[in-house]
Amino acid sequence: MEANAVLDLMWIVICGILVFFMQAGFTLVETGFTRSKNAGNIIMKNIMDLCIGSIGFWAIGYTVMYGETIGSFIGSPTLFYDNTEDMHNLFFQTVFAATAATIVSGAVAGRTKFSTYIIFSFIMTVVIYPISGHWVWQGEGWLTELGFIDFAGSTVVHSVGGWSALVGAILVGPRIGKYTNGVSNAIPGHNILIGALGVLILWLGWFGFNAGSELAISGDSANAVAGVLITTNLAAAAGAVTAMIVTWISYGKPDISMTLNGALAGLVAITAGCAAVSPVGALIIGIIGGAVMVFSIDFIDKKLKIDDPVGAVSVHGVCGAIGTLLVGVFATDGGLLYGGGFAQLGVQAIGVLAIGAWAVVTSFIVLFTLKKTIGLRVSKEEEVDGLDIHEHKSNVYN
Repeated sequence: MEANAVLDLMWIVICGILVFFMQAGFTLVETGFTRSKNAGNIIMKNIMDLCIGSIGFWAIGYTVMYGETIGSFIGSPTLFYDNTEDMHNLFFQTVFAATAATIVSGAVAGRTKFSTYIIFSFIMTVVIYPISGHWVWQGEGWLTELGFIDFAGSTVVHSVGGWSALVGAILVGPRIGKYTNGVSNAIPGHNILIGALGVLILWLGWFGFNAGSELAISGDSANAVAGVLITTNLAAAAGAVTAMIVTWISYGKPDISMTLNGALAGLVAITAGCAAVSPVGALIIGIIGGAVMVFSIDFIDKKLKIDDPVGAVSVHGVCGAIGTLLVGVFATDGGLLYGGGFAQLGVQAIGVLAIGAWAVVTSFIVLFTLKKTIGLRVSKEEEVDGLDIHEHKSNVYN
Protein backbone atom coordinates (compact mmCIF):
# COMPACT_ATOMS: atom_id res chain seq x y z
CA MET A 1 0.00 0.00 0.00
CA GLU A 2 1.43 3.39 -0.98
CA ALA A 3 1.98 6.12 1.60
CA ASN A 4 -0.94 8.34 0.53
CA ALA A 5 -3.40 5.46 0.81
CA VAL A 6 -2.13 4.67 4.31
CA LEU A 7 -2.45 8.35 5.23
CA ASP A 8 -6.04 8.47 3.96
CA LEU A 9 -6.96 5.29 5.79
CA MET A 10 -5.42 6.55 9.02
CA TRP A 11 -7.32 9.84 8.71
CA ILE A 12 -10.65 8.00 8.37
CA VAL A 13 -9.84 5.84 11.41
CA ILE A 14 -8.83 8.82 13.57
CA CYS A 15 -11.97 10.74 12.59
CA GLY A 16 -14.10 7.66 13.26
CA ILE A 17 -12.64 7.52 16.77
CA LEU A 18 -13.59 11.20 17.27
CA VAL A 19 -17.15 10.51 16.08
CA PHE A 20 -17.30 7.47 18.39
CA PHE A 21 -16.57 9.84 21.28
CA MET A 22 -19.66 11.86 20.31
CA GLN A 23 -21.72 9.10 21.99
CA ALA A 24 -20.25 10.34 25.28
CA GLY A 25 -21.27 13.87 24.34
CA PHE A 26 -24.85 12.87 23.57
CA THR A 27 -25.05 10.91 26.83
CA LEU A 28 -23.90 13.93 28.86
CA VAL A 29 -26.12 16.46 27.04
CA GLU A 30 -29.25 14.33 27.39
CA THR A 31 -28.52 13.45 31.02
CA GLY A 32 -27.69 17.03 32.02
CA PHE A 33 -30.74 18.52 30.32
CA THR A 34 -33.19 16.08 31.97
CA ARG A 35 -34.02 14.98 35.52
CA SER A 36 -31.62 13.11 37.80
CA LYS A 37 -34.08 10.25 38.39
CA ASN A 38 -33.73 9.22 34.71
CA ALA A 39 -29.96 9.61 34.30
CA GLY A 40 -29.21 5.88 34.36
CA ASN A 41 -31.91 5.18 31.79
CA ILE A 42 -30.34 7.70 29.42
CA ILE A 43 -26.91 6.16 29.96
CA MET A 44 -28.34 2.74 29.05
CA LYS A 45 -30.13 4.06 25.95
CA ASN A 46 -27.01 5.75 24.61
CA ILE A 47 -24.77 2.76 25.33
CA MET A 48 -27.27 0.46 23.61
CA ASP A 49 -27.55 2.78 20.60
CA LEU A 50 -23.82 2.30 20.15
CA CYS A 51 -23.74 -1.44 20.89
CA ILE A 52 -26.85 -2.53 19.03
CA GLY A 53 -26.05 -0.07 16.24
CA SER A 54 -22.53 -1.46 15.87
CA ILE A 55 -23.74 -5.05 15.62
CA GLY A 56 -26.76 -4.32 13.43
CA PHE A 57 -24.91 -2.01 11.03
CA TRP A 58 -22.09 -4.53 10.56
CA ALA A 59 -24.54 -7.45 10.23
CA ILE A 60 -26.68 -5.87 7.51
CA GLY A 61 -27.07 -2.07 7.70
CA TYR A 62 -23.79 -1.22 5.99
CA THR A 63 -24.62 -3.16 2.83
CA VAL A 64 -28.20 -1.84 2.81
CA MET A 65 -26.56 1.60 2.65
CA TYR A 66 -23.43 0.97 0.56
CA GLY A 67 -24.14 -2.28 -1.29
CA GLU A 68 -24.59 -2.40 -5.06
CA THR A 69 -27.63 -0.27 -5.81
CA ILE A 70 -31.05 -1.74 -6.53
CA GLY A 71 -32.95 0.87 -8.54
CA SER A 72 -30.99 3.77 -6.95
CA PHE A 73 -33.11 3.18 -3.82
CA ILE A 74 -31.42 0.56 -1.64
CA GLY A 75 -28.14 -1.35 -1.50
CA SER A 76 -27.98 -5.11 -2.08
CA PRO A 77 -27.96 -6.46 1.48
CA THR A 78 -25.47 -9.14 2.46
CA LEU A 79 -24.97 -10.48 5.98
CA PHE A 80 -21.95 -10.08 8.28
CA TYR A 81 -19.74 -7.76 6.23
CA ASP A 82 -16.16 -8.98 6.01
CA ASN A 83 -14.15 -7.14 3.38
CA THR A 84 -10.66 -6.67 4.84
CA GLU A 85 -9.90 -3.74 2.52
CA ASP A 86 -12.98 -1.77 3.59
CA MET A 87 -13.03 -2.14 7.37
CA HIS A 88 -12.00 1.49 7.93
CA ASN A 89 -15.09 2.65 6.03
CA LEU A 90 -17.31 0.21 7.93
CA PHE A 91 -16.02 1.66 11.22
CA PHE A 92 -16.47 5.28 10.12
CA GLN A 93 -20.01 4.67 8.87
CA THR A 94 -20.97 2.61 11.95
CA VAL A 95 -20.35 5.50 14.33
CA PHE A 96 -22.41 7.76 12.05
CA ALA A 97 -25.33 5.31 12.18
CA ALA A 98 -25.16 5.22 15.98
CA THR A 99 -25.39 9.03 16.00
CA ALA A 100 -28.65 9.04 14.01
CA ALA A 101 -30.26 6.61 16.46
CA THR A 102 -29.13 8.50 19.56
CA ILE A 103 -30.83 11.75 18.50
CA VAL A 104 -34.24 10.17 19.16
CA SER A 105 -33.31 9.29 22.76
CA GLY A 106 -33.34 12.88 24.04
CA ALA A 107 -36.75 13.76 22.62
CA VAL A 108 -38.49 10.81 24.30
CA ALA A 109 -36.50 10.99 27.55
CA GLY A 110 -38.14 10.45 30.93
CA ARG A 111 -41.24 8.50 29.91
CA THR A 112 -40.37 5.83 27.33
CA LYS A 113 -40.04 2.07 27.87
CA PHE A 114 -36.45 0.90 27.59
CA SER A 115 -37.36 -2.33 25.77
CA THR A 116 -39.38 -0.46 23.14
CA TYR A 117 -36.63 2.07 22.61
CA ILE A 118 -34.03 -0.66 21.99
CA ILE A 119 -36.20 -2.24 19.28
CA PHE A 120 -36.69 1.12 17.57
CA SER A 121 -32.96 1.90 17.78
CA PHE A 122 -32.15 -1.38 16.02
CA ILE A 123 -34.65 -0.75 13.19
CA MET A 124 -33.33 2.81 12.83
CA THR A 125 -29.79 1.49 12.32
CA VAL A 126 -30.53 -1.35 9.92
CA VAL A 127 -33.47 0.02 7.86
CA ILE A 128 -34.51 3.67 8.24
CA TYR A 129 -31.10 5.37 8.28
CA PRO A 130 -29.26 3.16 5.73
CA ILE A 131 -31.93 3.32 3.00
CA SER A 132 -32.19 7.12 2.89
CA GLY A 133 -28.40 7.26 3.33
CA HIS A 134 -28.05 5.11 0.21
CA TRP A 135 -29.89 7.74 -1.81
CA VAL A 136 -27.16 10.29 -1.08
CA TRP A 137 -23.84 8.63 -0.19
CA GLN A 138 -23.56 5.31 -1.99
CA GLY A 139 -22.71 7.03 -5.29
CA GLU A 140 -25.57 5.80 -7.46
CA GLY A 141 -28.56 6.78 -5.31
CA TRP A 142 -31.36 8.80 -6.89
CA LEU A 143 -30.55 11.97 -4.92
CA THR A 144 -26.87 11.69 -5.90
CA GLU A 145 -27.98 11.56 -9.54
CA LEU A 146 -30.00 14.77 -9.03
CA GLY A 147 -26.89 16.56 -7.66
CA PHE A 148 -28.03 16.78 -4.03
CA ILE A 149 -25.26 18.00 -1.68
CA ASP A 150 -25.05 16.76 1.90
CA PHE A 151 -21.34 16.47 2.59
CA ALA A 152 -21.40 15.05 6.12
CA GLY A 153 -25.05 14.51 6.97
CA SER A 154 -27.16 17.54 8.01
CA THR A 155 -30.04 15.68 6.40
CA VAL A 156 -28.73 12.11 6.03
CA VAL A 157 -27.86 11.80 9.72
CA HIS A 158 -29.28 14.71 11.73
CA SER A 159 -32.63 15.37 10.05
CA VAL A 160 -33.40 11.65 9.91
CA GLY A 161 -32.78 11.48 13.65
CA GLY A 162 -34.61 14.77 14.26
CA TRP A 163 -37.79 13.92 12.33
CA SER A 164 -37.91 10.45 13.90
CA ALA A 165 -37.52 12.17 17.27
CA LEU A 166 -40.51 14.41 16.44
CA VAL A 167 -42.68 11.39 15.67
CA GLY A 168 -41.49 9.69 18.86
CA ALA A 169 -42.22 12.75 21.04
CA ILE A 170 -45.73 13.09 19.58
CA LEU A 171 -46.63 9.41 19.94
CA VAL A 172 -45.27 8.98 23.46
CA GLY A 173 -46.85 12.24 24.66
CA PRO A 174 -45.52 14.90 27.08
CA ARG A 175 -44.02 14.21 30.50
CA ILE A 176 -46.40 14.41 33.45
CA GLY A 177 -46.66 18.04 34.62
CA LYS A 178 -45.20 19.52 31.42
CA TYR A 179 -48.45 21.20 30.38
CA THR A 180 -51.16 22.47 32.73
CA ASN A 181 -54.26 24.12 31.21
CA GLY A 182 -52.40 24.49 27.91
CA VAL A 183 -49.46 26.33 29.45
CA SER A 184 -45.95 24.93 29.13
CA ASN A 185 -44.08 24.46 32.41
CA ALA A 186 -40.29 24.44 32.38
CA ILE A 187 -38.84 21.19 33.72
CA PRO A 188 -35.21 22.22 34.27
CA GLY A 189 -32.33 19.85 33.57
CA HIS A 190 -30.65 18.59 36.72
CA ASN A 191 -27.05 19.33 35.78
CA ILE A 192 -26.19 21.97 33.17
CA LEU A 193 -22.48 21.43 33.89
CA ILE A 194 -22.46 17.92 32.43
CA GLY A 195 -24.71 19.20 29.65
CA ALA A 196 -22.05 21.82 28.82
CA LEU A 197 -19.29 19.21 28.91
CA GLY A 198 -21.38 17.10 26.56
CA VAL A 199 -21.77 19.97 24.10
CA LEU A 200 -18.01 20.59 24.08
CA ILE A 201 -17.34 16.87 23.51
CA LEU A 202 -19.83 16.92 20.61
CA TRP A 203 -18.13 20.01 19.20
CA LEU A 204 -14.77 18.20 19.37
CA GLY A 205 -16.21 15.06 17.80
CA TRP A 206 -17.76 17.12 15.02
CA PHE A 207 -14.32 17.91 13.64
CA GLY A 208 -14.05 14.19 12.92
CA PHE A 209 -17.64 14.06 11.70
CA ASN A 210 -17.20 16.79 9.08
CA ALA A 211 -13.50 16.75 8.23
CA GLY A 212 -13.48 12.94 8.17
CA SER A 213 -16.23 12.98 5.55
CA GLU A 214 -13.60 14.13 3.04
CA LEU A 215 -12.56 10.44 3.35
CA ALA A 216 -8.97 11.40 2.51
CA ILE A 217 -6.25 13.79 3.63
CA SER A 218 -3.49 13.27 1.08
CA GLY A 219 -2.85 15.58 -1.88
CA ASP A 220 -5.49 18.25 -2.49
CA SER A 221 -7.65 16.81 0.28
CA ALA A 222 -5.28 18.25 2.91
CA ASN A 223 -6.38 21.83 2.23
CA ALA A 224 -10.00 20.73 1.85
CA VAL A 225 -9.89 19.12 5.31
CA ALA A 226 -8.40 22.26 6.85
CA GLY A 227 -11.12 24.36 5.23
CA VAL A 228 -13.83 22.08 6.61
CA LEU A 229 -12.39 22.44 10.13
CA ILE A 230 -12.67 26.24 9.84
CA THR A 231 -16.21 26.30 8.42
CA THR A 232 -17.32 23.83 11.09
CA ASN A 233 -15.82 25.81 13.96
CA LEU A 234 -17.07 29.19 12.72
CA ALA A 235 -20.65 27.94 12.36
CA ALA A 236 -20.62 26.44 15.87
CA ALA A 237 -19.27 29.65 17.38
CA ALA A 238 -21.73 31.81 15.44
CA GLY A 239 -24.65 29.56 16.45
CA ALA A 240 -23.81 29.84 20.14
CA VAL A 241 -23.28 33.63 20.05
CA THR A 242 -26.52 34.12 18.12
CA ALA A 243 -28.56 31.94 20.48
CA MET A 244 -27.11 33.87 23.41
CA ILE A 245 -28.03 37.24 21.86
CA VAL A 246 -31.53 36.12 20.81
CA THR A 247 -32.35 34.80 24.31
CA TRP A 248 -30.80 37.89 25.92
CA ILE A 249 -33.19 40.05 23.89
CA SER A 250 -36.22 37.71 24.18
CA TYR A 251 -35.92 36.59 27.81
CA GLY A 252 -33.97 39.51 29.27
CA LYS A 253 -31.05 37.24 30.21
CA PRO A 254 -28.61 35.12 28.16
CA ASP A 255 -29.94 31.56 28.52
CA ILE A 256 -27.32 28.88 29.26
CA SER A 257 -28.98 25.79 27.78
CA MET A 258 -30.11 27.70 24.66
CA THR A 259 -26.56 29.00 24.14
CA LEU A 260 -25.21 25.47 24.41
CA ASN A 261 -27.85 24.22 21.98
CA GLY A 262 -26.92 27.16 19.71
CA ALA A 263 -23.45 25.69 19.22
CA LEU A 264 -25.03 22.35 18.27
CA ALA A 265 -27.50 24.11 15.96
CA GLY A 266 -24.62 25.80 14.13
CA LEU A 267 -22.80 22.48 13.87
CA VAL A 268 -25.82 20.62 12.50
CA ALA A 269 -26.55 23.41 10.03
CA ILE A 270 -23.01 23.54 8.59
CA THR A 271 -22.62 19.76 8.28
CA ALA A 272 -24.21 19.62 4.79
CA GLY A 273 -22.22 22.48 3.29
CA CYS A 274 -18.98 22.48 5.30
CA ALA A 275 -16.95 21.66 2.16
CA ALA A 276 -19.03 23.76 -0.23
CA VAL A 277 -19.22 27.19 1.41
CA SER A 278 -16.72 29.94 2.26
CA PRO A 279 -15.84 30.87 5.87
CA VAL A 280 -18.17 33.89 5.59
CA GLY A 281 -20.94 31.62 4.31
CA ALA A 282 -20.31 29.26 7.23
CA LEU A 283 -20.58 32.13 9.71
CA ILE A 284 -23.93 33.20 8.25
CA ILE A 285 -25.24 29.61 8.22
CA GLY A 286 -24.26 29.34 11.91
CA ILE A 287 -26.06 32.61 12.71
CA ILE A 288 -29.21 31.43 10.94
CA GLY A 289 -29.02 28.02 12.65
CA GLY A 290 -28.62 29.54 16.12
CA ALA A 291 -31.54 31.92 15.66
CA VAL A 292 -33.87 29.39 14.05
CA MET A 293 -33.16 26.89 16.83
CA VAL A 294 -34.34 29.27 19.59
CA PHE A 295 -37.58 30.13 17.81
CA SER A 296 -38.16 26.50 16.83
CA ILE A 297 -37.75 25.21 20.41
CA ASP A 298 -40.22 27.84 21.67
CA PHE A 299 -42.68 27.12 18.83
CA ILE A 300 -42.61 23.32 19.25
CA ASP A 301 -42.92 23.60 23.04
CA LYS A 302 -45.39 26.47 23.50
CA LYS A 303 -47.48 26.41 20.31
CA LEU A 304 -47.45 22.76 19.18
CA LYS A 305 -47.32 21.47 22.80
CA ILE A 306 -44.82 18.76 21.87
CA ASP A 307 -42.52 17.87 24.78
CA ASP A 308 -38.90 17.59 23.61
CA PRO A 309 -36.78 17.74 26.80
CA VAL A 310 -33.45 18.45 25.07
CA GLY A 311 -34.57 20.31 21.93
CA ALA A 312 -33.50 17.44 19.65
CA VAL A 313 -36.18 18.08 17.03
CA SER A 314 -35.18 21.73 16.63
CA VAL A 315 -31.41 21.22 16.79
CA HIS A 316 -31.20 18.16 14.53
CA GLY A 317 -34.42 18.12 12.49
CA VAL A 318 -35.09 21.79 11.82
CA CYS A 319 -31.47 23.01 11.71
CA GLY A 320 -30.47 19.98 9.65
CA ALA A 321 -33.11 20.87 7.07
CA ILE A 322 -32.27 24.60 7.09
CA GLY A 323 -28.54 23.93 6.78
CA THR A 324 -29.08 21.57 3.85
CA LEU A 325 -31.26 24.14 2.04
CA LEU A 326 -28.68 26.90 2.66
CA VAL A 327 -26.09 24.95 0.64
CA GLY A 328 -28.21 25.97 -2.35
CA VAL A 329 -27.73 29.61 -1.34
CA PHE A 330 -24.11 29.75 -0.13
CA ALA A 331 -22.29 27.04 -2.12
CA THR A 332 -19.40 28.84 -3.86
CA ASP A 333 -19.94 26.55 -6.86
CA GLY A 334 -23.54 26.83 -8.04
CA GLY A 335 -25.12 28.54 -5.03
CA LEU A 336 -27.80 31.21 -5.49
CA LEU A 337 -25.52 34.00 -4.21
CA TYR A 338 -22.73 32.89 -6.55
CA GLY A 339 -24.70 33.12 -9.79
CA GLY A 340 -25.97 29.55 -9.80
CA GLY A 341 -29.64 30.51 -9.79
CA PHE A 342 -32.26 28.43 -8.01
CA ALA A 343 -31.28 25.04 -9.50
CA GLN A 344 -29.17 23.80 -6.57
CA LEU A 345 -31.64 25.18 -4.04
CA GLY A 346 -34.41 23.24 -5.78
CA VAL A 347 -32.43 20.00 -5.63
CA GLN A 348 -31.64 20.60 -1.95
CA ALA A 349 -35.35 21.12 -1.24
CA ILE A 350 -36.25 17.85 -2.98
CA GLY A 351 -33.68 15.99 -0.86
CA VAL A 352 -34.78 17.59 2.41
CA LEU A 353 -38.46 16.85 1.75
CA ALA A 354 -37.90 13.31 0.46
CA ILE A 355 -35.67 12.23 3.34
CA GLY A 356 -37.86 14.07 5.87
CA ALA A 357 -40.95 12.27 4.57
CA TRP A 358 -39.09 8.94 4.59
CA ALA A 359 -38.00 9.41 8.23
CA VAL A 360 -41.44 10.53 9.40
CA VAL A 361 -43.39 7.78 7.65
CA THR A 362 -41.06 4.90 8.52
CA SER A 363 -40.56 5.91 12.14
CA PHE A 364 -44.31 6.43 12.51
CA ILE A 365 -45.02 2.91 11.20
CA VAL A 366 -42.45 1.38 13.55
CA LEU A 367 -43.32 3.43 16.64
CA PHE A 368 -47.09 3.21 16.14
CA THR A 369 -46.81 -0.57 15.76
CA LEU A 370 -44.71 -0.75 18.94
CA LYS A 371 -47.20 1.49 20.75
CA LYS A 372 -50.10 -0.81 19.87
CA THR A 373 -48.23 -4.02 20.70
CA ILE A 374 -45.77 -3.71 23.60
CA GLY A 375 -46.43 -0.03 24.42
CA LEU A 376 -44.24 3.07 24.23
CA ARG A 377 -44.77 4.63 27.59
CA VAL A 378 -44.05 3.58 31.15
CA SER A 379 -46.78 3.72 33.80
CA LYS A 380 -47.54 6.92 35.68
CA GLU A 381 -46.00 5.48 38.85
CA GLU A 382 -42.78 4.54 37.02
CA GLU A 383 -42.51 7.98 35.45
CA VAL A 384 -43.08 9.83 38.73
CA ASP A 385 -40.60 7.67 40.69
CA GLY A 386 -38.05 7.75 37.86
CA LEU A 387 -37.06 5.24 35.20
CA ASP A 388 -33.76 4.39 36.89
CA ILE A 389 -35.39 2.69 39.84
CA HIS A 390 -38.14 0.89 37.88
CA GLU A 391 -36.37 0.02 34.62
CA HIS A 392 -32.90 -0.66 36.00
CA LYS A 393 -33.29 -1.11 39.79
CA SER A 394 -30.59 1.42 40.51
CA ASN A 395 -29.90 5.13 41.03
CA VAL A 396 -27.10 7.13 39.44
CA TYR A 397 -26.85 9.42 42.46
CA ASN A 398 -26.63 7.42 45.69
